[in-house]
Amino acid sequence: MPRGRYSLHDPHDHTPLGEEHFHCAPGPSGWRYVAQRTTPSGDHAGSVDLALDDLGRPLRLELHAGGWQVRGAALDGVTWVRTDPTGSHAAEGNVRAHAFTGSSPAFLVALTRLLRLTPRSDATRVRLVAFTDPVLAPLTVDQSWALVNSEAHATDNGPLTVDEYQVSALDTGERHTVHIAGDVVLAAPGIELEDLQDPPSAFT
Repeated sequence: MPRGRYSLHDPHDHTPLGEEHFHCAPGPSGWRYVAQRTTPSGDHAGSVDLALDDLGRPLRLELHAGGWQVRGAALDGVTWVRTDPTGSHAAEGNVRAHAFTGSSPAFLVALTRLLRLTPRSDATRVRLVAFTDPVLAPLTVDQSWALVNSEAHATDNGPLTVDEYQVSALDTGERHTVHIAGDVVLAAPGIELEDLQDPPSAFT
């Protein structure tokens, strides 16, 4: 069960945004990721709980941030409810999209499980619902994902395969690179892996 810590920062000006303390593991029905988020000063800033089925679809998503909560799942595309602490401003949403995304590294791993790309496959277009910081506002985005390289590296625990993805935002044309090993993000815009206590889990 990988357990560790990511540092989060603004991908444009590198302003520190805090940390995400996580653990994740494959299970009999898929994969689960649980994390607590802190501010740069160490205060509690929210949480992430994402469970996938064995095809990579979101069985359950629960986010907390900025006094807001989101619960969602794959249902007629993706469906979610966003509410404030009192429940008086609850709003339901539904979009014909493939999955959810956001600032948590969990969403990058989840999308690679859903797409299951190979280095020889063409770029794949996906529609996602992003929950944007700091109040988890929903935004529909279109991206293109391609697996451009997959390379095995020798480690003390055996070979570790690192996948390099090229991600393009289809509305702006902006491109960036994401490096993932198993169910751990090694590097991505705004995300750095600072500590990892166990090796990444290998998906079958």
